[in-house]
Amino acid sequence: MVVTDARKPDLPIVLANKAFLELTGYEAQEILGRNCRFLQGPATSPIAVAEIRAAIAEEREITVEILNYKSSGEQFWNRLHLSPIHGDDGRILYFFGSQIDMTEYRRIEALEASEHRLLMEVDHRSKNVLAIVDSIVRLSNAEDPALYAAAIQHRVQALARAHSLLAARRWTSISLEELIRQQVAPFAATRAFFSGPDLKMPAPVVQPLALVLHELAVNAAHHGALATAQGRLSISWKPGPSGAGFNIRLQEVGAPTPPKLAKRGFGTVIVGAMVEKQLQGRLEKTWSEEGLLIDIEVPAASSTSA
Repeated sequence: MVVTDARKPDLPIVLANKAFLELTGYEAQEILGRNCRFLQGPATSPIAVAEIRAAIAEEREITVEILNYKSSGEQFWNRLHLSPIHGDDGRILYFFGSQIDMTEYRRIEALEASEHRLLMEVDHRSKNVLAIVDSIVRLSNAEDPALYAAAIQHRVQALARAHSLLAARRWTSISLEELIRQQVAPFAATRAFFSGPDLKMPAPVVQPLALVLHELAVNAAHHGALATAQGRLSISWKPGPSGAGFNIRLQEVGAPTPPKLAKRGFGTVIVGAMVEKQLQGRLEKTWSEEGLLIDIEVPAASSTSA
């Protein structure tokens, strides 16, 4: 605790107990006669300082948490309780101040808040993944049990690869190109061509987009350009209008005729569901003699520029 003389200019300290000296690291001779503002520093909140000054001017009690500094320069959170002491005639004589070190409490509080945010984020991401898996199960073709099981396994594996990529990046934004290459390369290591600027995607976009890319690559490998010896797949991307969101274009070259391409099964349904429902985007298909052209638009809320 400290006591300051309210009758003298600048409220000099006239008493400081042992607990205050141990908390701040000062010797008594270093602080007696000084205003308590020596405890303030660069990160001290001016709002907290203004609240204290207002309470002093109005001669009223106040309790406030303020970031102070020890003699060593170390920061500590101080719960300051300031109270005026009046004489028999009602005039202000002193201000009494007590200090409680709240640093450890603040640290624990921040840690608990961080853990809570992490749990909420894990809950959100888990629900998102489960929603995607639910879509996979519901939209996959169940006519042939063996094919059904294989299709689900491959789709879940695509999600797992995307999950590993997110985990490696600590669930922050990742490169659009990195995800595209990861999902497409297994089907067209030497016949897929990639081009586009460095764009980043937030974590919620990655897994649904991974499934979209997986389905399109599977379709190209089984029914499209990659099903022929000379076929190839060109994938390009760019920022959306005004730099918001992004667009992806997949161009098949050397594909079979459109009638064969039309039989794409439930993969097409999954792609549409992921783009429109999960990503809130738009998908457009165009048929040509060369093969299938697919344009995917993902809105601004789903991406960030590098």
